[in-house]
Amino acid sequence: MEKLNRAAEEEMLLEVRDLHTYFHMPGGTVIKAVEGVNFTLKKGKVLGIIGESGSGKSVTSRAIMQIVDKPGKIESGEVIFKGEDLLKKSGKEMEALRGSQISLIFQDPNTSFNPYMTIGKQLEQAFRVHNKKAGKEECRQAVKDALKLVGLNNWEEIIKCYPCQFSAGFRQRIFIAMAMIFKPDLLIADEPTTSLGITIQAEIIQALDEIRKQVGNSVIIITHDFGVVSQFADDIFVMYAGRCVEYSPKKALLIEPRHPYTVGLLRSVPLLEARKTKRLKSIPSFPPDMANPPEGCPFAERCEWAQEKCFREAPELRSVGDGRLAACHYPLMDYKTADDTRLE
Repeated sequence: MEKLNRAAEEEMLLEVRDLHTYFHMPGGTVIKAVEGVNFTLKKGKVLGIIGESGSGKSVTSRAIMQIVDKPGKIESGEVIFKGEDLLKKSGKEMEALRGSQISLIFQDPNTSFNPYMTIGKQLEQAFRVHNKKAGKEECRQAVKDALKLVGLNNWEEIIKCYPCQFSAGFRQRIFIAMAMIFKPDLLIADEPTTSLGITIQAEIIQALDEIRKQVGNSVIIITHDFGVVSQFADDIFVMYAGRCVEYSPKKALLIEPRHPYTVGLLRSVPLLEARKTKRLKSIPSFPPDMANPPEGCPFAERCEWAQEKCFREAPELRSVGDGRLAACHYPLMDYKTADDTRLE
């Protein structure tokens, strides 16, 4: 039994437990950006975190790396990475982990580089952060390997160029190379394809998938696009108003969602294989004010299936079978309606 438990612990790379992150604004206002988030990530797997803007996705990723900007503050919780709680580590200890064991890819590749330095110099600097004694040849080899890892074989030409000489998609690919220069165990990609065209988006997702297969690392991909997570993720974590409202293996969630918010997100995605052209259905109204959250379910005001209980009591995240979780009073309800039959 002890061997089985040890094997399970070794397989688990990241476990986030009851994470709370608040923003303390002037005047005493407190915005509860992340409110009790829980999820796990196994080695070599991909977790897709999806939700609207303001749902707490990016704040969750920054809390994992302890880079929440002021006036934000991690109030409580645990972030267990390779058996150790990151929230108990000092600033210097986290600096040693960032880039070497956990890397973060930001949304906008335009702000990821110094416009006055060549790509080669910037990649070398990234390598020297955790390997200060590295010689010129060692740095050059590391840069070469990183660029080749993302499919850029003409590395000798690339390192002589400046960021402005490349397109946004190409810069994002180079930034992924920078993030992977130490082959970290965990790569967090925060909206890595949002500002890119559809074709380039597909290339970036393919590059991330190829890296995962070669290196064997785990990936958290944050997005508002179900098209992205449906291609790449193993499990999907749906966030709304700073909370997890549904957590499920990808296929089960896409076929049979257990939360009305997930249904709303799926309805807003155009299907290439649809045989009927129908207007996409948006979710009505707006997310709640997290400085003054509602008493009951945070999605109740926008939910077409909401009942009286939903406005009084906030539902707990609970098991709905087959390794799935949902924060809904009625998770086993059949949420499929005539509006969802776009494949008929």
